[in-house]
Amino acid sequence: MKHFLNTADWTRPDLQAMLDEAKAMKASPFGDALKGKTIALLFLNNSLRTRTSFDVGARQLGGHAVVLSPSGGMWPLEFEDGVVMDGEAEEHVKEAAKVLSRYCDMIGIRAFPKFQNWEEDRKDKILNAFAKYADVPVINMETITHPCQEMAHVMALQERFEKDGRGALDGKKFVLTWTYHPKPLNTAVANSALMIAAKFGMDVTLLCPRSEYLLDMRYMSQAEQDAKANGRHIQVSHDIEEAYKGADVVYAKSWGALPYFGNWDEEKTIRDEYRHFIVDEEKMAKTNNALVSHCLPMRRNVKMTDAVFDSANCIAYDEAENRLHVQKAIMKALAG
Repeated sequence: MKHFLNTADWTRPDLQAMLDEAKAMKASPFGDALKGKTIALLFLNNSLRTRTSFDVGARQLGGHAVVLSPSGGMWPLEFEDGVVMDGEAEEHVKEAAKVLSRYCDMIGIRAFPKFQNWEEDRKDKILNAFAKYADVPVINMETITHPCQEMAHVMALQERFEKDGRGALDGKKFVLTWTYHPKPLNTAVANSALMIAAKFGMDVTLLCPRSEYLLDMRYMSQAEQDAKANGRHIQVSHDIEEAYKGADVVYAKSWGALPYFGNWDEEKTIRDEYRHFIVDEEKMAKTNNALVSHCLPMRRNVKMTDAVFDSANCIAYDEAENRLHVQKAIMKALAG
């Protein structure tokens, strides 16, 4: 049994095999790979694309999805071991995981950080607890990483570069740029984008306003390790013009500064200085006719201008559609 918790757990050939399967499923969406199988989708946070794409994907392969959430009447869960459960939680994750394993063939988990203490949140307790206690494969539907999103992104890049005759991803300049947002957001997509770009052979530039916006070192280190294995490199830049220059891919995302995790009022005075990190036409003009994308949802004219998002070079809708196909491939692979 193998889980899908993080792309770092899988080799590039294994991930590419899933992407190839996803491309085949995109061309022929319906099948019976999940016939008679059920996946439990546990959402502790809101979702539009993830919930819809997993539900539809399971159905297209002959399976069934059961959507669970606290707002839908699910019991509050306890995730710490050895505690006296005299608080709000009615059920321990151990029981929940074991029981769901008796009913279902897979379990998907979506659980964002609490944004109070990064040293605690970085442990990814909810995802890891389900992976520990479940007797069936567990899929990360976004916690502190978002591997499904970035598989969809790589698939969209491969499709578009192939269509445009621009070759493979290897050696392309990939710019992951921080953007302004009126509140701090999860680092999950940024963590995954950094790692997947390095794993697939791109030269990666992480563009952020200042050192406080660097990502957790375990993801930086993993990306550096994969880049080195591919003969590429990871570069950190605070220089907008230099970072965008010659870029083949620009990926926009906002995230909170880890040193200010849980103290957003203090961070706000810093981030408000960097509204100019918005992805706009002037910056994109410095690139090598770069493709541009965002994971969505996205605040228009805050993170990216209308002109850029609505341009022919934006592949955000392709990326969003590909969530359906890559997740079908992941579920098929885990179902055996």
